[in-house]
Amino acid sequence: MRKAVPAKKSVPAKTSAPAEKAASAAKSASAAKSAPAKKAGAAPTKKAVTGTAKKAVAGTAKKAVAGIAKKAVAGTAKKAAPAKKAVAPERIAPAKPPRNESHTALVRRARRINRELAEVYPYAHPELDFENPFQLVVATVLSAQTTDLRVNQTTPALFAKYPTPEDLAAANPEEVEEILRPTGFFRAKTKSVMGLSKALRDDFGGEVPGRLEDLVKLPGVGRKTAFVVLGNAFGRPGITVDTHFQRLVRRWEWTAEKEPDKIERAIGELFPKTDWTMLSHHVIFHGRRICHARKPACGACPIAPLCPAYGEGETDPEKAKKLLKYEKGGFPGQRLNPPQSYLDAGGIPAPPLGAPASTSASPEPEPAAPTSPPSASPDAPATGSPSRGTG
Repeated sequence: MRKAVPAKKSVPAKTSAPAEKAASAAKSASAAKSAPAKKAGAAPTKKAVTGTAKKAVAGTAKKAVAGIAKKAVAGTAKKAAPAKKAVAPERIAPAKPPRNESHTALVRRARRINRELAEVYPYAHPELDFENPFQLVVATVLSAQTTDLRVNQTTPALFAKYPTPEDLAAANPEEVEEILRPTGFFRAKTKSVMGLSKALRDDFGGEVPGRLEDLVKLPGVGRKTAFVVLGNAFGRPGITVDTHFQRLVRRWEWTAEKEPDKIERAIGELFPKTDWTMLSHHVIFHGRRICHARKPACGACPIAPLCPAYGEGETDPEKAKKLLKYEKGGFPGQRLNPPQSYLDAGGIPAPPLGAPASTSASPEPEPAAPTSPPSASPDAPATGSPSRGTG
């Protein structure tokens, strides 16, 4: 029993309590000391998160602003694009006919162009001054290889001295030549007009016949001259195939024919006879004023959207306006005594021979009087000389 007592002496284990308490206190102290460290470490973490968040928000904002700016710029550019197009006029697309255009489609296209020209030239008329069929047939013969203007400036003196076919048939050739000298080819033209005057006196009682087959028998009178006389002096339909007419109907691809007789037949199939005379005036007026041979004024052409040949000439509107002739360009016309409808449209009468021109210069230079004789018929152009003809 006494021997078991020493076992109780192992109580010193209780003495470890202070050590435990001390250890616990040490842990608590160290924990307390580490707490500020944790708090101190936590504070920078929050700031870092806040800074990062701010930077992220700022970056997003910048990207958003940049994106909005880009969209705004793109939208503005898109909206501004039409303004640029309005400044530079768009090129008119040529109205190319189908490769295998049917005859019906060709008729519709040709008649539409004629309707448009009728609105542009409601005052279209023959541009030779005349008071009766005799004056018209003589003036038309004289118009070969020269302008209608030069003929109109010359015929007043001729008709004042020789008013009838009988008078001209009995005239002195040298005196007639002197009067006709400004028209060029005056010797051949004197022979023609005196010859047709004699034929009118001897074969037709001094009257101009109203039939095609009779007119073409007169010296110097071909189908073109005959149709001018028939359409404008007798009111009988006829197609005047002069150089302007030939050029334009081929440009518009109404026909590919090159001989006047074949062109006449081809175009005659596209229009009713009642339209033939005014069709000739419309086409010839357009050829003289806008659709010129060397440099068409495409940019000022009212039928440009309908023209297969658009672009062969000047397409800039301002430059094209400078190419316009006669009343379209503010210049005098070819007739000294034009119809009232022409004057109402702004046309200016041509000055008499030798008189000073109006404020505007003549739109077409007059050719010098040639020395070689023309071909037998004034309807056929002379070699090396541009055929101007009449309309």
